[in-house]
Amino acid sequence: MRNPTATLLLAPLIAVIPLARPATPLAPAAPSALDDATSRELAAIREKVARATAKLGEKAGLPEVPDKFQPIPPDARWLTAAEAKHAFAKAPAKLETLRWWKIGLDPTKLDHALREPASVVSCGVHAQGAGLDGGERALALAREAADFLIWAQTQGGTGVFPFPASTGKENDRAFAAAAGFLKKAAQAGKLDEFVHNGWIVDDHGDGGLQFDNGEAGVALLELYEVSHAPSYLESARKAADWAFARPLSPNWNYNSFSVYLLAKFFAVTHEAKYLTAAIDKARVGVIPGQLTDGPRAGRWLDAHNARPAYHYIMMRALAELATVLPNESPERIEVMRALRLGLRARNQDFLGVGAPNEDKAMEVLVFVNRRFAEEKDFLRETLSVEALDALAKLVSSQSLRGRDPLGPREWSLFLEYVATRATPESPPKAAPDQTSSVPAARRR
Repeated sequence: MRNPTATLLLAPLIAVIPLARPATPLAPAAPSALDDATSRELAAIREKVARATAKLGEKAGLPEVPDKFQPIPPDARWLTAAEAKHAFAKAPAKLETLRWWKIGLDPTKLDHALREPASVVSCGVHAQGAGLDGGERALALAREAADFLIWAQTQGGTGVFPFPASTGKENDRAFAAAAGFLKKAAQAGKLDEFVHNGWIVDDHGDGGLQFDNGEAGVALLELYEVSHAPSYLESARKAADWAFARPLSPNWNYNSFSVYLLAKFFAVTHEAKYLTAAIDKARVGVIPGQLTDGPRAGRWLDAHNARPAYHYIMMRALAELATVLPNESPERIEVMRALRLGLRARNQDFLGVGAPNEDKAMEVLVFVNRRFAEEKDFLRETLSVEALDALAKLVSSQSLRGRDPLGPREWSLFLEYVATRATPESPPKAAPDQTSSVPAARRR
């Protein structure tokens, strides 16, 4: 759930547009254009965005919290492949000590969200696949976390991966917002409409449920890809169907979680309606908020989504969508234009003032450098190789000093990349005999 004031600027920008209309059948090679009604809505949104951008003036694209940059150590170097495999060795034991996800718990007493076990699921999949030390145990933990996610989804009963109906963690923004939402629902006598078995299953158009639903849905798809267990695909389908039917949120990054899940679901199943929905949601609910000119071109105009973590979350969704669109399709051209602008806008920070974000930036930069490896011009224009090189040196140096540099998913993705890449980005140097473990899943 979001901070109630986080998207105040955007509230008038996006009318709550239902995307639950019947999807037009779509062949993978030829995505359809937006229908007339959605095109009109998009035109209206763009007009409102233009007015808001003009009103913000020089403040457009400035984050609500000033950026904090981690400087890149000048003498840092990448972990070697051998170091990367060994760096994961302590992670499973640490994850076991943090394991709160237990089937049958009372969600009204929880102070954790489902994005955390979702991160553990992805972590296990990538660690085991890359042959990292401890990878087999991490995959076993991933299965346990996946079973918990499926249980929570079943308890909610609507297909969404829900949010705990807990009021016990007021210092966390997500839980504080959820507590306020629950209070208002109770005062209106409508609590039963939004809560089931202690889980929030409807956000009344807020859009916040898309966050954990997207993270958990993609994690289960990743686990399905390596296990082929039907239960994981069935659970991910329920989440994707929920995302398919949701109206757009006034918060651009919330919509991107559903774009991310729907595009990934299409990549796994090749079922066309999910690609149709991903395209619509991206073109209407994510891309229009991006500045296309001026000193902050590539960022999102509002202060909340201008924050680097949310910026890279939206980059992730657009990158996932771009990889499943036909190369010369108008939709891919549009998505790639936004992706190119957005990546360059923040990647250039890594070459100057330092890393504006670590976790989500790492996830995106690893994905982009792998999945767009043949698109050399794109990588060059977006500074993606240089940004990953800088961030890799930063987190490698942290790991070699015994620190926990990233969350479970992002750490395993980075180590997988290092352990399996063909050639090193920088020459190796002697390093102290230290390894790092993985921290609990970070809340964004």
